[in-house]
Amino acid sequence: MATKMKIKKGDTVKVIAGDDKGKEAEVLQVLPKTAQVIVTGCKLVKKAIKPTEQNPQGGFENKEMPIHVSNVEKVEG
Repeated sequence: MATKMKIKKGDTVKVIAGDDKGKEAEVLQVLPKTAQVIVTGCKLVKKAIKPTEQNPQGGFENKEMPIHVSNVEKVEG
């Protein structure tokens, strides 16, 4: 069951745990079923991209991964 989240899309949050500790950024997406949020520029991973008609080269893309809501705190202001 989804939990009630105090953090909403567009809020500014500060990462308080993990590799990106101390960063302040905007929330891109909220995932209430797993109690996670996706934050701009935090927890980046490289994902392989298959070649397509729009992108015939393929290659790699940096993508943000979800962070548990307990590892971020809302910045007032």
